[in-house]
Amino acid sequence: MSYEKVENTFFEAFEGQYVRALITGPTKELVERAAYDSTSTPSAVIGRVEGGVEGFLAKSETPDGRYGAVVQYWLGGDNVEKFAFELSYRIRQDILVKPFMRVFDYPDEKSDESIEMMDIVGHCGDGYEWTVEEYGRKLINVPIAVPDFQIEEKLSLNKGTMGGNFWYLCETQEAVLEGGKRALDAIQSVTGAIAPFDICSAASKPETNYPEIGPTTNHVYCPSLKERLGSESKVPGEVNYIPEIVINAVSEDAMNEAVKAGIDAALEVEGVISISAGNYDGKLGDKNINLLDILK
Repeated sequence: MSYEKVENTFFEAFEGQYVRALITGPTKELVERAAYDSTSTPSAVIGRVEGGVEGFLAKSETPDGRYGAVVQYWLGGDNVEKFAFELSYRIRQDILVKPFMRVFDYPDEKSDESIEMMDIVGHCGDGYEWTVEEYGRKLINVPIAVPDFQIEEKLSLNKGTMGGNFWYLCETQEAVLEGGKRALDAIQSVTGAIAPFDICSAASKPETNYPEIGPTTNHVYCPSLKERLGSESKVPGEVNYIPEIVINAVSEDAMNEAVKAGIDAALEVEGVISISAGNYDGKLGDKNINLLDILK
């Protein structure tokens, strides 16, 4: 594949911590809904937990012989106690409340660190919860009105890489949607990688006029501001849209593989003019990774 459309630039990545879990249920529809609901708000940039769906498993691939979804939840910052409670909201409000759900620990490698689920999820049973050993795991059984929700006693806390990204600059809306769809499908084929924002239409910047609301728009890359900003605008003349794909992964290698897969897929779409990446002069992440180095 030719990479003439890829800018010689870099993105900034950094180390993060994540929980990798397996949600199982009796139907594909229930599992998909639980997986997407529980990972639907990408919020690490505002110091909360964010997640993504890594992929889906057949019944033959799960401990309990039911449909499965592999999901990741990532720590925004280094406050593990806060992360645990944020994670518990995702589990309690988006998974536990759906009928016949079960959550297993699903680390890619065995970790020495973990988050205990009894205090933050198990006690939804109001003291009537109990533990069982089933499917080769120690599970908390939470009695609920559609019996019952089960979750593994501990979910492993693992180290990975966050913040990989690329921009695919587009001429048409069709290119935005088709390029994004193909890129996301390609990324999901990479084991250990997620795209927590899916197609992201709101690139941000670290500095802001309104710090009380967190990151705000990266104004020089907003096509609607080209005339207003004049020479300050960094939007090429023929570009009307600058969507971004953000990638977190269990390792730097998996992240880079996912970035390459996504770029390769997006470049096949008519109306994708060029590929770039979001960076902040190397001031944000501790890893500066050049796009062309990945694509070699």
